[in-house]
Amino acid sequence: MITKTIFTFFIFILFTVNSYSAGSSDDNSSKVKSNYDKAVTIIKSAKKYEKKGKIEKANKRYEKALTLLIKSNEKKPNKADTLNYLGFTTRKLGDYEVGEKYYLQGLALEPNHIGINEYLGELYVVTNRIDLAKERLNILENCDCEEYDELKKIIAGTKKSKY
Repeated sequence: MITKTIFTFFIFILFTVNSYSAGSSDDNSSKVKSNYDKAVTIIKSAKKYEKKGKIEKANKRYEKALTLLIKSNEKKPNKADTLNYLGFTTRKLGDYEVGEKYYLQGLALEPNHIGINEYLGELYVVTNRIDLAKERLNILENCDCEEYDELKKIIAGTKKSKY
């Protein structure tokens, strides 16, 4: 009788521990950030460094974000937001050709993606293709968003610049 009670007690403990650890590991996994989320956080940090003129520190962060975004795109391909940031980081690192490819791939999925249209417009300004930048601006015209205002300001600034 005592052996049966001890055995039942151990079985009860075993099931209790297993069910607790199964629940706690699920909770921990939900707190883990995806590569995409990590990259977005790093990009925000890079932008702050860039505004302060700390270009080398910004570029290191853009490179790190790019690596995470590539991994994210491999795991979950054809996400417009990921392609947007892939285009953004490669553009910020000076690879306009690859950046443009990512943006266009994202637009093929979501033609009215606000971020892609703004950033692609910025790329067109930097590469002196103002007419194409204005096309992106026209797409953003009715979005009632800051991206429209930003791109409009950048395009307007080209009239005074070397472009």
